[in-house]
Amino acid sequence: MASAIFILDLKGKPLIARDYRGDIPLNAIDRFMPLLQEREDEEGTGLPVMTENGVTYLHLREKDVYLVALTRKNTNAMTLLQFLHHLSKVFTEYFKTLEEESIRDNFVIIYELLDEMMDYGVPQITEPKILQEYITQESHMLEITPRPPTAVTNAVSWRSEGISYRKNEVFLDVVESINMLVNPSGTVMSSDIQGAIKMKVYLTGMPELRLGLNDKVMFESTGRAARGKAVEMEDIRFHQCVRLSKFETDRTISFIPPDGEFELMSYRLNAQLKPLIWCESVIESHRGRIEFMVKAKAQFKHRSTANNVEIAVPVPADADSPKFKSTIGSVRYSPERAAFVWKIKQFQGGKEALLRAHFGLPSIRDEDPERRPPISVKFEIPYFTTSGIQVRYLKIVEKSGYQALPWVRYITKNGDYQLRLPDALTSGESRLPPI
Repeated sequence: MASAIFILDLKGKPLIARDYRGDIPLNAIDRFMPLLQEREDEEGTGLPVMTENGVTYLHLREKDVYLVALTRKNTNAMTLLQFLHHLSKVFTEYFKTLEEESIRDNFVIIYELLDEMMDYGVPQITEPKILQEYITQESHMLEITPRPPTAVTNAVSWRSEGISYRKNEVFLDVVESINMLVNPSGTVMSSDIQGAIKMKVYLTGMPELRLGLNDKVMFESTGRAARGKAVEMEDIRFHQCVRLSKFETDRTISFIPPDGEFELMSYRLNAQLKPLIWCESVIESHRGRIEFMVKAKAQFKHRSTANNVEIAVPVPADADSPKFKSTIGSVRYSPERAAFVWKIKQFQGGKEALLRAHFGLPSIRDEDPERRPPISVKFEIPYFTTSGIQVRYLKIVEKSGYQALPWVRYITKNGDYQLRLPDALTSGESRLPPI
């Protein structure tokens, strides 16, 4: 239960404040920024939940604004943090981008949204599409006052009645992001998979959908044998439309979906993975120059292809006079990132690519090798999942009995994907061929 919601700029100055309970003085927000800076100095990072003098500060940063909730109650912190995430999502739906300028340009509608989304500090309606039906950015004549849709008071508050489509379709994307840290010898130091099932629903009426996955826990609880690989998902988080009681009973994901685009669920998998794209590096540092040789290898199945691969290799901040040569793709120097970026539009599984880079260096310099950042890799592999998760079925039931077309797609992409660089070789003459 929140006492007040604030929207602040980067300096901590309030842009908008909404007091719901009146049990905390509004000047309490003046302590937020000093408290955040103290925590950053002590912990090295800003904590999302902080407490001082009986007031708890919960915050979320989006670009150049802070969304802050204040409370004196022993409130569920995750509920309020989740509300702030929903608030950010709603603002983004309305204003396309959430930043200080869009807040200043839309303060009237923001106050309307804050009044509808929270009542006496308790979260209420957080579904953007329902809010957009009666809180609009257009002016209205007094005699045509918009009324809240019946969905607001229905059990299914996330979907309006009377929705109709000529062609009924459901698009389901299984998107997995790979988080990985690899040392210079190729040993994986940490890895996990962050997955999400995203849907676009264009269905008439009030359909009920049932989704079946190759869930290991479901097979074990029912005593059924899995056909192929079964996966064990952790930290599962569902959209509010999912019937949790049904899932806890028989692991069936049953729901009446919102109209349009939404995220049905997210999950995490702890797995020991091998790098999908591995970069072997050799660095030679000489007086007045530094040279790199990077060999990239796609370590996944031959029939799959990684799209829009981007390999960013850090270089000393004072490097200049870049020269590049690669067997595939294009390379450019990005001085603002202190890195050169190797872009490969399509990288087929099992293939290798080679890059040579040469930079000039000042003759007098002081480099700390321990501060060398890792290589970061971006990629997207369609029709491929690392975890082996599969959609076993997607059933659509609606009382009118129409036929609907379900479409399923799998995508694997990078998350926080980093490969550490080896130490630079300094002794002897260059063993790398000239560019």
